[in-house]
Amino acid sequence: MAREFSEKFYKSAKWQKCREAVIKMRMAVDGGLCQVCRKNPGYIVHHKITLTADNINDPDVSLSFENLEYVCKSCHDEFDGHGLNKSKPACVFDEFGQPISIRTIDRDAGEIYERRR
Repeated sequence: MAREFSEKFYKSAKWQKCREAVIKMRMAVDGGLCQVCRKNPGYIVHHKITLTADNINDPDVSLSFENLEYVCKSCHDEFDGHGLNKSKPACVFDEFGQPISIRTIDRDAGEIYERRR
């Protein structure tokens, strides 16, 4: 849900054209897969650097392809401040008290790391 300061931006023709261009580019690259999990279809064009009242008018942040990624709803909801239900824990603890992430996004990243080793 857009915050009050960003409502006008998200309704602007500039954002709509930028958003459409990102989706079109991602469709051409990989059929529009989520750029995070690479499993689900993309659903939301996400700003990597969160928009604030201070940076929303900076096109290098708000409209730059470098700051945008096409992600599925599940991955988008895992980003800080984006999920609707933040009551679920992000981790559990093993028998030694070490945290183990239960977020799919972290598990997938760990699997990729292990394959590269």
